[in-house]
Amino acid sequence: MHHVAIVGSGPAGYYTAEALLRLWGEDVAIDIIDRLPVPFGLIRSGVAPDHQSIKAVTRRYEGVALNNNVQFAGNILIGKDISVDELMALYDAVVLATGAPHDRKLDIPGEDLPGVMGSAEFVGWYNGHPDHADLAPPLDTSHVAIIGNGNVALDVARILAKTPEEFHGSDIVAHALESLSGSRIRTINLIGRRGPHQIAMTPKELGELAHLERAAPRVDPTDFPDAGDDAMLEPGIRKSVSHLRAFAANPVAKPITIEFDFFARPVAIEGEGRAERVVLERTALDEELRSVGTGEHYSVPAGMVIACIGYQTPPIAGVPYEHGRGRFANTDGLILPGLYCVGWARRGPSGTIGTNKPDGAIIAERIVAETPTSPSRKRGRTGLHDLVRARKLDLVSFDDWQRIDAAEIAAARHGAPREKFVSVDEMLVTKSQ
Repeated sequence: MHHVAIVGSGPAGYYTAEALLRLWGEDVAIDIIDRLPVPFGLIRSGVAPDHQSIKAVTRRYEGVALNNNVQFAGNILIGKDISVDELMALYDAVVLATGAPHDRKLDIPGEDLPGVMGSAEFVGWYNGHPDHADLAPPLDTSHVAIIGNGNVALDVARILAKTPEEFHGSDIVAHALESLSGSRIRTINLIGRRGPHQIAMTPKELGELAHLERAAPRVDPTDFPDAGDDAMLEPGIRKSVSHLRAFAANPVAKPITIEFDFFARPVAIEGEGRAERVVLERTALDEELRSVGTGEHYSVPAGMVIACIGYQTPPIAGVPYEHGRGRFANTDGLILPGLYCVGWARRGPSGTIGTNKPDGAIIAERIVAETPTSPSRKRGRTGLHDLVRARKLDLVSFDDWQRIDAAEIAAARHGAPREKFVSVDEMLVTKSQ
């Protein structure tokens, strides 16, 4: 029997486990360890609550989790409760699939003002992540600035713009729904350093903006290059640009405006005791399509600023780390002999959820190739349980998670699939009932 520990129960972790089961079959025991009592990582706490079809992928992960050779070990923080060195002594291979849950900083004056936050915080707040349930964003403001031109920025704008009724069928948590219902937001600025041809927004997500009940997008027609240049774009980007051109050509007046502010980069956030405005520098593209400042500055009002500029993996004691890239130092997924990383922890925050499937397969193949074929002398799961008992850790099994899951479903408001527990203590009490 080979023993593998996977740290992180999001898409990268489960796709790696799935690939290992396919390659090794009954000859592998896999322990999927997570710091939270609940599995599925980004699917649970990162995917927008009104995108339930994407969240359905958890059914595939459940199939892996219910395999007799797989164990979920929740509520265990690696690096604190148990060290990486201890894991490596117990397992033939350790895979870090911790994702990139921390926000990148803007590194501009004023980003520490009240009212300024990162997308991981804000998305975690409306998704019920225990780390961010008490965020209390200032929704009493009329103007919000969202910095970034990717799908996360679109998700944030859409969630801010929706009516309470438009959340029917979603799993947005109750505290967020209540707060958003009293929102006074009227203008949402989406700020991007480059232009329409360089956006990272996908057509489906952009198209949703045209169907919001009380909000409408607005794009300045002068921000576009010649329409003939669209033919040189990749098909997906070309379709996204066609949405933007339609928004520009057919402006619609609604109570909330989602303003696309292209060719602008934030240089400061200002305000007396809280965020009140974002100072922007107008940009242009150089020959390599990089944004460069023009020296022209202007301001947009913003009582709340949400930075959607990317994420980074939290360091773990004893694991080599690339601070500039916000990921573990690795060569094609290998950190040290017997220690691997996968997903965003390996390559940085790029790609979609599906990108983690081939990534997990590659790392699984490498583990199989680099692990001795002789029977393992490592203790694996038995050693993990010994550490858990000795340190009096409150491990959460997949059976425990299923009890938490059933309680969340039972507590759902009308039209919602579940009402998530937003504190670890609530989860631990529920799993013991």
